[in-house]
Amino acid sequence: MNPHFADEGTEAQRSEVTCPRYQHLSTAYNPSTAEKQRERQKGLVRQVFELDEAGDDRSSQEDSDDLKRCSASLDDTPRGSWASNIFDLKNSAADSLLPSLLERTAVEEIDRRNEELRKQNRHRDLLALYPAPDDDEAVERCSMPDLPKEHFGQRILVKCLSLKFEIEIEPVFGILALYDIKEKKKISENFYFDLNSDCMKGLLRTHIAHPAISTLARSAIFSITYPSPDIFLVIKLEKVLQQGDIGECCEPYMVMKETDAAKNKEKLEKLRNTAEQFCSRLGRYRMPFAWTAIHLVNIVSSASSLERDSSDSESERKGTWNERKRKTFDRVSVGEDSCSFSSFRPATLTVTNFFKQEGDRLSDEDLYKFLVDMRRPSSVLRRLRPVTAQLKIDISPAPESPHFCLSPELHHVKPYPDPRVRPTKEILEFPAREVYVPHTTYRNLLYVYPHSLNFNSRQGSVRNITVKVQFMAGEDSSQAMPVIFGKSSCSEFTKEAYTAVVYHNKSPEFYEEFKMKIPANLTDNHHLLFTFYHVSCQQKQNTPLETPIGYTWVPLMQHGRLRTGPFCLPVSVDKPPPSYSVLTPDVQLPGMKWVDNHKGVFNVEVLAASSVHPQDPHLDKFFTLVHVLDDSTFPFRLKDVILTENNVETELKSSIGSLRLASMEPLVAFSHHVLNKLILLIVHPPVIGGQIVNLGRGAFEAIALMVSHIHKSLEGSQDPQGRNHLLASYIHYAFHLPSIEPDDPSPQGGLIQYATLSRATGRPTSLNLSRSKSISNSNPDLATTPASPDEEVQKILGSKATERGPNRISSYLESSSFVPSGQLRSTAKKLLHEELALQWVVSSSNVREATLHQAWFFFQLMVKSMAHHLHLCERLDTPRKVRFPGRFMDDIASLVSTIGLEVTSRYQKDAELAERLNTSLAFFLNDLLSLVDRGFVFNLIRAYYKQVNNRLQSSQNPNSLVALRMDFIRIICSHEHYVTLNLPCSPLSPPASPSPSVSSATSQSSAFSSHVQDQKIANMFELSVPFRQQHFLAGLLLMELALILEPEAEGVFFLHKKAISAVHNLLCSHDADARYLEPVVKAHVAQLYLPLIGIVMDTLPQLYDFTGHQRGRLVSVLSEDGDVDTGSTISQSVAMAIAGELHPGSFLPRQPVRQGSPLSAEASKNLLVCVLWVLKNMDLNVLQRWCADLSTLQLSRLLDLLYLCVSCFEYKGKKTFERINSLTFKKSLDMKARLEEAILGTIGARQEMVRRSRGKRSPYGNQENVRWRKNITHWRQNSDKVDKSKDEMEHEALVDGNLATEANLVVLDTLEVIVQTVILTEAKESVLSGVLKVLLHSLGCTQSALFLQHCFATQRALVCKFPELLFEEDTELCADLCLRLLRHCSSCVGTIRTHASASLYLLMRQNFEIGNNFARVKMQVTMSLSSLVGTTQNFNEEHLRRSLKTILTYAEEDLELRDSTFAEQVQDLMFNLHMILTDTVKMKEHQEDPEMLIDLMYRIARGYQSSPDLRLTWLQNMAGKHSERGNHAEAAQCLVHSAALVAEYLTMLEDCRYLPVGCVTFQNISSNVLEESAISDDILSPDEEGICSGKYFTELGLVGLLEQAATSFTMGGLYEAVNEVYKILIPIHEANRDFKKLATVHGKLQDAFNKITNQVRRMFGTYFRVGFYGCKFGDLDEQEFVYKEPSITKLAEISHRLEEFYAERFGDELVEIIKDSNPVDKAKLEPHKAYIQITYVEPYFDTYELKDRVTYFDKNYNLRTFLFCTPFTLDGRAHGDLHEQYKRKTILTTSHAFPYIKTRINVSHKEEIILIPIEVAIEDMQKKTRELAFATHQDPPDAKMLQMVLQGSVGTTVNQGPLEVAQVFLAEIPDDPKLFRHHNKLRLCFKDFTKRCEDALRKNKALIGPDQKEYQRELERNYSRLKEALHPLLNQRIPQLYAPLIPHTSHRNSLNRSSLRKIDA
Repeated sequence: MNPHFADEGTEAQRSEVTCPRYQHLSTAYNPSTAEKQRERQKGLVRQVFELDEAGDDRSSQEDSDDLKRCSASLDDTPRGSWASNIFDLKNSAADSLLPSLLERTAVEEIDRRNEELRKQNRHRDLLALYPAPDDDEAVERCSMPDLPKEHFGQRILVKCLSLKFEIEIEPVFGILALYDIKEKKKISENFYFDLNSDCMKGLLRTHIAHPAISTLARSAIFSITYPSPDIFLVIKLEKVLQQGDIGECCEPYMVMKETDAAKNKEKLEKLRNTAEQFCSRLGRYRMPFAWTAIHLVNIVSSASSLERDSSDSESERKGTWNERKRKTFDRVSVGEDSCSFSSFRPATLTVTNFFKQEGDRLSDEDLYKFLVDMRRPSSVLRRLRPVTAQLKIDISPAPESPHFCLSPELHHVKPYPDPRVRPTKEILEFPAREVYVPHTTYRNLLYVYPHSLNFNSRQGSVRNITVKVQFMAGEDSSQAMPVIFGKSSCSEFTKEAYTAVVYHNKSPEFYEEFKMKIPANLTDNHHLLFTFYHVSCQQKQNTPLETPIGYTWVPLMQHGRLRTGPFCLPVSVDKPPPSYSVLTPDVQLPGMKWVDNHKGVFNVEVLAASSVHPQDPHLDKFFTLVHVLDDSTFPFRLKDVILTENNVETELKSSIGSLRLASMEPLVAFSHHVLNKLILLIVHPPVIGGQIVNLGRGAFEAIALMVSHIHKSLEGSQDPQGRNHLLASYIHYAFHLPSIEPDDPSPQGGLIQYATLSRATGRPTSLNLSRSKSISNSNPDLATTPASPDEEVQKILGSKATERGPNRISSYLESSSFVPSGQLRSTAKKLLHEELALQWVVSSSNVREATLHQAWFFFQLMVKSMAHHLHLCERLDTPRKVRFPGRFMDDIASLVSTIGLEVTSRYQKDAELAERLNTSLAFFLNDLLSLVDRGFVFNLIRAYYKQVNNRLQSSQNPNSLVALRMDFIRIICSHEHYVTLNLPCSPLSPPASPSPSVSSATSQSSAFSSHVQDQKIANMFELSVPFRQQHFLAGLLLMELALILEPEAEGVFFLHKKAISAVHNLLCSHDADARYLEPVVKAHVAQLYLPLIGIVMDTLPQLYDFTGHQRGRLVSVLSEDGDVDTGSTISQSVAMAIAGELHPGSFLPRQPVRQGSPLSAEASKNLLVCVLWVLKNMDLNVLQRWCADLSTLQLSRLLDLLYLCVSCFEYKGKKTFERINSLTFKKSLDMKARLEEAILGTIGARQEMVRRSRGKRSPYGNQENVRWRKNITHWRQNSDKVDKSKDEMEHEALVDGNLATEANLVVLDTLEVIVQTVILTEAKESVLSGVLKVLLHSLGCTQSALFLQHCFATQRALVCKFPELLFEEDTELCADLCLRLLRHCSSCVGTIRTHASASLYLLMRQNFEIGNNFARVKMQVTMSLSSLVGTTQNFNEEHLRRSLKTILTYAEEDLELRDSTFAEQVQDLMFNLHMILTDTVKMKEHQEDPEMLIDLMYRIARGYQSSPDLRLTWLQNMAGKHSERGNHAEAAQCLVHSAALVAEYLTMLEDCRYLPVGCVTFQNISSNVLEESAISDDILSPDEEGICSGKYFTELGLVGLLEQAATSFTMGGLYEAVNEVYKILIPIHEANRDFKKLATVHGKLQDAFNKITNQVRRMFGTYFRVGFYGCKFGDLDEQEFVYKEPSITKLAEISHRLEEFYAERFGDELVEIIKDSNPVDKAKLEPHKAYIQITYVEPYFDTYELKDRVTYFDKNYNLRTFLFCTPFTLDGRAHGDLHEQYKRKTILTTSHAFPYIKTRINVSHKEEIILIPIEVAIEDMQKKTRELAFATHQDPPDAKMLQMVLQGSVGTTVNQGPLEVAQVFLAEIPDDPKLFRHHNKLRLCFKDFTKRCEDALRKNKALIGPDQKEYQRELERNYSRLKEALHPLLNQRIPQLYAPLIPHTSHRNSLNRSSLRKIDA
C-alpha cells in the first residue's frame, strides 16, 4: 500500500491560522450586536422621568382613591373667599431653594459653571445606548469559519438497564442497531451488550478470558444525521449454540411463567443442566434467538408531548406490543421536519414482547419487511406468540460532552476522568444519504457482512455451519492479525470471529457485522480469509467439535485501491495453495476442488469507513500518481498501464483533469488533501527525468473547477457573502505553504516569537496621542512608529488544542509543526500567490468563469499565501513598497481591474454574481491594506471608482450599481485600522506619496493639527477636494452618503438605508474600540465625520418629521419652491469623482430637480444619532469657529436639525415599552422600503441569496449543531423574539431614558456653542429666538430630571443675557416659556419643581427690572395655568401649590427688591393663581364624568367673562374635550363662541368694514352666541399691557378660529352651518385679495352643498330628558336636563351608561333607574338612594315655527323645545280600553338652544297638556292617515311597505283597528256639547282615512304581479267591508254644528282639510 496514505491519515495534521493582531477590532469580526450593546449598558444609572414617576404615583393613588364618591355641586366650584385662599397657600409647604439663585454673578462665570455641571457623569459612548445596527446591510460581516471537526448528527443516548426472562437458565447477549426502513439501510454499526448475571456469565468462564472494560459497555450514543419517522432501534438477542432449531430452543421461554417456578422446578433444573453442558462445550458459538424493534419517533413525540401527566414520577412507559402499535399508527403521518431527536424528554422503556428469530428469515431484507409490517394495524407479528421478557432501556438526548466515552476506534474521548469506569460507546453512523464533510480525524475501519451461503450441493455432513472470519497479513496461519473488534464481555481485539449457527441448515443466512481496525499501509498480501465449519452439536465419540468444510478469501488491495462492495465468492473445498492471497478466488487454480463447480456460493459485503482510502477511482488514481512521483518508484503498474518516466506526465495531467469527475462525497471528504497536493504541484513542480514539468496551469484549473463543483453541489452551505463554509475553513485552518527548504529554520511547533524591529522612535508631537497607548502603530506607512513587527500580519500559529472534546475540534490544531515529507523536491520553487495571480490573469473560458464565481476563494488563498510568505521569509520588517516584486503587483492591478470590469458589466445580467464579485474584491483590497503599500491599494480603489462612474453614465438601472459601490466602500472601511488609514499621506493627492519615509513622516504627520490650522475651518466641514485628499476613505464614504441623499438623486429607500447604516456601523465600532477611549483621541476621530453635519442639514426636508406637525418648525428652510441653494454646505465639487478629473455629476446620473424622496423614520433616526455622535465627540472649539462662519440661514437649518433631534430622541416611557412589546418597531417601518425594493426590482442579489439560502435545508437536515445557517451564526440578532420579560422591558426603558438624556444634553451643548458664537453677529435676534424655540421644545418633551436641571440652567442664563428676547419681541415665546415652566412646576419630581420655580421667579424678576411691573409675565402665567389645568389629564394641584409657595418664599427672601412693590405683586399673582387652581381642582374629580366636567369648564369659563384671554383659553379647552369625545357640533360651537369673542374685541379696537360687527354677526350660526357680547369697553382696555395679547386676538387669529369651526361643523355633518361660517370668512379673504384661500373656501362650500343634496338620511343627535332625584346627587338633586347623545342612541344605552357610572360612584345597590316617565313623587322615594329618570324626547315645534323649519337640518338645529308623551288612565294604569285611554304631553324648554357648547342643558320651563280619549283617537287616526299618504306617494314606490300599511289599515284581524275606533267614538252623538267638535273632527279624519285607503289600494294594484292578484282581491274585499261598516257612522252628523251656518261651516272644513293635507304631504 502507498505510504502517502499513512502520511495523510496521521492525526497530527498541520494547521496555520493567520490573524492580524487587531482583526478583532474590525467591524467585520467584531460587529456591534445587541448582546454586546447589553454588555456595554451594564451599570447604567436609572434616569428619573416624570412620566414614569407620575405613572407609579397614579397607580398607587388609584388603589387608595375611594373618597371621590360624591359629586360636587356646581356652586362649590367658584372661588372660595380671598382670605381663606391666602391662608391655604401660606400654610402649605415649599420645595428647597436653589442656593445662589439671587446672587449677581458674571455671565461668563454662569456659563462656565453650567458647562462644568453638564460635563459631569456623562455617558461616554452615545451609540452604546442606541440599538445595534441592523444586520440586513452588514455586508462586511465575517464570522470565523467553524473549526473543521468530526461530523455528528443528532445524538441519542441509549442505556440498557436490565434484561429479565420468565426463566433464567442460560446467558443471553444483545445487539442494538438503527435501521431506516424508508431508505432500506442500516444506519449505524452494531452495539453489543451483555446484561447477564454473574452466575450466568460463569457458565462461559472457560471460553472467555478476562474481558476488556471496553466490551462491558451498556450504554451507547447513536448519531442520526437525517432524522426521519422511519427509524427503528432494532434489538436482537443471541444465545449459546445448542442442539435443536430456534423454535425448540425458544419454547421454554414462551411456555413457562415465573409464577409457576415451583410447579416446573424439575423441568427448570433439567434445562439448566443441559444449558450448562452446551455452554461448556459450544460456548464459542452463538445461535439467533429473538428480536424486537422500537419505533423511535414514538419515543420522541410522546416524550416531548405534554399530554403525559407530568406528575408521573416514574416517567417509565411499559408498552405491550399492541400499545406500541397503536401509538405507531397514530403517528404514521409525522413528517420529516417534525421529527427531531435533539431534544425530547428522556424516557425509560420496558420492552416486554420479543419475536423469535426464524432460521430462514434472518437477512436484512426480511427485517425491513417485518419493520414495515409492524407499522400496519393488522400486523402479522401481532398474531405470533411472543417470547416474554423484560428489557429496560433508557433513551435520552445525548449530553453535550458525556463522560467516559469511547470513540468508534475505542479511543478515550475527553473528559474521561477514570479509566476503570464502565464506558459509553460512540456508535459509528452510516448516514442514510451523503454527508459532505472533510475528514478531520484518522479513521480506518473495515466492516464485513457475510450475507448467505449455499452448500446444498456440498456433499457430506454440512448442516450446522459457521463462518470464521480472519484478517490476514500473509498466508501463514500465524499472520492472522488481532484487528477484529470484540463484541461483549470478551477481549478488545481478536484474531478470528464466528457467525451464529442456524441448526441443520445447509444454506444459512447471516446477520453478523464484523468490525476491523485495518493498518494504514496495506499491501497486496493483506486479505480476508473465510473458513467454513460444520459444528457438531451432539457430543459423539471421535467426532471433532468443528470440521472445516470450505475456504474462500478477498484480497484487499488491487492496483493500489482498496476493494470494497458486495462479493459473490466461490468456495474451495481444499485449503488454498501457496501465494493464493494475491489472486482472487475467481481465478481457476489448477488442482483445486471447488463447491458447486466454482460457482459463487458465498455472498459477503465489505464496507470501509476510512480517511485513508478515498474509494473513488479518480481520487485513487490522482493520489497514487502523486505518490509515485514523490517516491520516483518507476516503473509502477496502475491497472493496465505501466507507469514510466515517459508517460507519467501525461497520466498525471489526465488524472488532474478528471478530478472533477470524482463523486461529491469522497471529493469533499478528501478536499483538504487534494487541494494540498494541487498547491504542492503549483509551488514545487515535479522533476521527471531531470526536466521540470510545469503543471501550474493544470493544477490551477483543477482547483478552480473543483472549488466551483463543491460550491454548486453544496449551495445551502454558504455564508451571506456566498462563501462555502468547507472551503473557507480549509483556507483558514488547513492551508499552509509547503516548506521552502527541507532544513526549514522555523521552530517545530509552539508559537513563533518575533524580534522587535529597531526603528526610529520619534513620535510626532503634533498628534497629541502620546498619552493614549490605544491607537495602533502597526501600519508602517503611517506617520507613526510601529512598536513591534507588522502586527497586522502576525500569525497565531497553531494554538494547541488541549482537549479533543466530544465536538471533535479536530486534531488540526494538535501540532503546528510542519515536518516535510523527507524527499522534498527542493528544485524549482514558485510562490503560490504569484502563480495564482498569474494563472488567474491568463485564464480563459470555463476556468475563468469558475474563478469568477469563486473569486473569494482565490483572493483569500492569495492573501494567506502572501502573509505566510512574509512570515516564512522574515520580511515583515521590510518597507511595504518592496515586500513584493513589481510584476506581481502589476498582476494584482490588472486582476483587480478585470474583476472591476466584470462587476460593472454583469450587474444587470447576473446581479448575484456581480454582487459576489464586488464583495470578494472589496474584501481582497481590505486584506491588501494589511500587507502592501496603502497608496497602491488606494490607486486600485480609485481605478474601481472610475470603472463604476464610466458605467453609470450609460446605466439603465443606476441604483443597483450605486448599491454595489456602497457595499464595496463599506467593506473596505471595515478595516481594523480604518482611522489610521485616513490620516493624511501628504498634502498631495493620496497615492502620490503613499509610503513616506520615517524622517518625512514627522514633518507631514501634523494630521489633525498644523496642517488643518492652515486651512479654512470650513474645509473640515465640507466634502471639499482638500478634505477628500486628507481623509481618503472617509471622504469616499461621506461622498456616497451625500450623493445618495441628494434631493436630485433617485434615492430609493434601500440606498438610503445602506448609506446611513454604513456610517452608523463605523461610528459604533469607534465607540466600542478601546484604542479611541480618550476624549482627545475621539475628537480626532470625529473630525473624519465633520462633513456629515452639513450633509444632514441639506437633507433636512427629506427627514422623517418626528415633531408630528408636518415640519412646522422654526425656519422657512423648507420653503415650497425648494430652490434655496445658498445654504448648501456641500461644496460645488460634491459630485466630483475621487479621481479628481471626472466631470461633476459622474457619481450618479442627474435626474430633473425634484423634492428628494423622504427617508423612513428608522433611517432618519439612524442619521440623526450619527450627527449627535459627531457633535458629542468633536472639539467644541472647532464647532464654535465653524458656527461663526455660517450664514443665518445655515444656522437656522442647524437649529432646525437640533429641534428635530429633540423630538426624535424623546423618551417614550415604560408603559410604551409594555404596549409595543409584541411589535417590532423597526421592521414595520421598513416594510415600505422592502415593498418598494421588490416592486422596482432593486433588491440586492446578496440579500436575495441570503433570503433564499435561509429557506434552504442544510446538508444535514435541520440539526442544530452544524452551525451553517446565517440565522444561527453568532452575530445574528434575535430581533424576531416577540414577548419580552419584565426585566427586558425595564432594561429597555432604562437604556431609552439614558439615550434620551444624553441626546438632549448633546443638543444643549451645541445650543450653548451657538449662543456663544452669535453674540457678536448682526443676526443674533433671529438665531437666538431659534435657540430659545429649540430650548422650549425640549422643555415641552418628556425629559429626565437630570436633563431638565441643565436645561433650566441654560434657559435662565439665556434670559439673563438677552431679556429683550422675551419682553420686547415676540409674545409667543414668553407665553410658551411660561406654560413650560408652570407645567414643570407641577411635576411630581422634586428637583424638577425646584429648578422650574427658580426659573419662573427669575423670569418675573427680570420682567420687573425692565419696566417696574411684570404685567406680561403675569398675564401669560395666568393664561398658562388655565390652559394647563384645563388640558392636562394627570395634573397634580398639590405639587403646583408647593411651587407657588416656593416662589413666594423667593420673593420674601429677595433682599435686593425688598423696597419695591415687586414682592407684593408676586404675592398677589401667587394668590390669584392659587384661586384658579382651587377652582379647577374640582374638575379632576369629574374626569370620568364628561357632562359634569364640561359643566365645570363652562362654569370656569363664565367666571372669566371679564378676562377675554382666559375665557378664550377655556373655550378652546372645551373644544378640545369635545373633539376628543367626537362631539364635533359642540366643538364647533365652542370655536364659534371663541370667534365671536375675538370679533367683539376687534370691533372695539378698530372699525373694519369687512370684519364681523361683534357677536351679532354670528347669531345666524347660533342664537346662543350673543352671550359673548358681555365684554364691554369698561372691562376691556386694549391699552393695558398683557390684555388680549394672545395670537388669536388678531385678524389672522379670527380667521383661524373660523376655519377650525368650519372644519368641525363639516366633521359633525352640519353643512348648512359651514355656509354660515364662510359667509363671515369670505368678506375677510376678499378684502385681503386672498384668491387662493377663496378658491379653497368655495371648494369646501361646494363639497358641503353636494353633501346636503346627496345624503339621503342625515344623522343628528338623539335627545333624552334626564332627572336626578336624591340627596346623593348634591346640587343636582331634582334638576332636570336635556342630554344630547349621538344619533341612533337607544334609551337602553344611555340608561346603562348613567346607571353604570353612578353605580361605580355611589355603589350598585344605591342607584335606581325610574322606568316610567310619570311625574316623580319625592315623598315616595327612599332618602338614601339615588334615582335617575330617563325619557326619550323629540324636538317640538309650534305650527308657526314649522313654516320656517322646512328641511331636515332646520328641524334638528337651534332646538329649544322638546316633547314627550305619557299614556295613562284615570285609575292609574298606563293603558286601558279606547274609551278610557288618556295621554299627557309634556313640553320642555331649555335655557340654551342645541347644539350648544355643552351636551346637556338645564330645563328652564315645563308645560303639560292632557288629551282626553277622543283626542287620543284623533291623533292616532291622523298618524295612520299620514302613514298611508307617505306610503302611497313614496318615490320610488315600495310595494312591501305599502302592503304592510294597508294590511294594518283594512285587515280584519287588527285589534283596536280603525273600525273599532269608529264604533267606540262615532256610534252615538256625545251628550257633552264640548265634545261635538272632537266628534266631527274624528268623523272627518275617517273620511280622509278611507280616501287614502282607496288611493293606496289603487296604487298597490298597479305595483303587484300576477302571483299577488288573489291577495289584492282579499284586500279589496276587506276594504269594502270596512267602508260598509263605516258608512252609517260617517254620515251621521251633529245637527247642532251644522244647522245655523251650513255654507260657512262647510267652507271652513274644506279649508281645514286641504291645509291638513298640505302638512301631511
